[in-house]
Amino acid sequence: MGLLDDKVVLVNGGSQGVGAAVARAAVREGAVVAVSGRRPEPGEALVAELAGQGGKAMFVRADLADPDQAKESVAQVVQAYGRIDCLVNSAGLTSRGTLLDTTPDLFDQHIAINLKAPFFAMQAAVADMVRRAEPGTIVNVITSSAHGGQPFLAPYVAAKAGLMGLTRNAAHAHRWDRIRINGLNIGWTATEGEDVTQRTFHGAGDDWRERAAARLPMGRLGRPDEIADFVVLLLSDRSGVVTGSVIDWDQNVLGGLD
Repeated sequence: MGLLDDKVVLVNGGSQGVGAAVARAAVREGAVVAVSGRRPEPGEALVAELAGQGGKAMFVRADLADPDQAKESVAQVVQAYGRIDCLVNSAGLTSRGTLLDTTPDLFDQHIAINLKAPFFAMQAAVADMVRRAEPGTIVNVITSSAHGGQPFLAPYVAAKAGLMGLTRNAAHAHRWDRIRINGLNIGWTATEGEDVTQRTFHGAGDDWRERAAARLPMGRLGRPDEIADFVVLLLSDRSGVVTGSVIDWDQNVLGGLD
């Protein structure tokens, strides 16, 4: 028996990085998986990979910056499979901005992807669960920077801190519906998106991962597959009654001082 046998799981922002790792782990644990993203090429390639391994998966094309498309991503899953049991919000925008140089447009982009999209995807998923009077689980992939973060992450932190509060609020609101909602504040992770971010905004070279690893307590960055296993656990019944938890998945201890 897999941890997610017969569960229908939607991973928003699931065509690469942490989202793609979650999709692979969910299929391995017996789930039917849908992944959403703006670009069809990586999404359809991932679905083909999962199908080649015997999994059942579909790609949903959606620009999650549009709240209607965020809701529609859930609607398409419900139309295809009759229900949604689990939702993972893993899409994220990490473009840089400080308090002094962030434009209203950049701020709105971060709010749209990092806060508004999960809000309305959760709204649609919870509505389906409540309509069927069945339990469900949601995991929001947040960031350890939501506690404060670096000066160049001002709009990102503002949006992700909002998602951290929303996670707890929604979990409290729907605990009697048996809908468990939790979050993961992930630390520095080696993903395709992080590689682009480091090269684009910080002038990083090919050795940036090695340089970063040397500055971290465990001597390496986090891996998407490790995060994915934790997300699957939170989605599954093995995480018991836990809801409203936002877990710091990081190797630095927030609040600790040397």
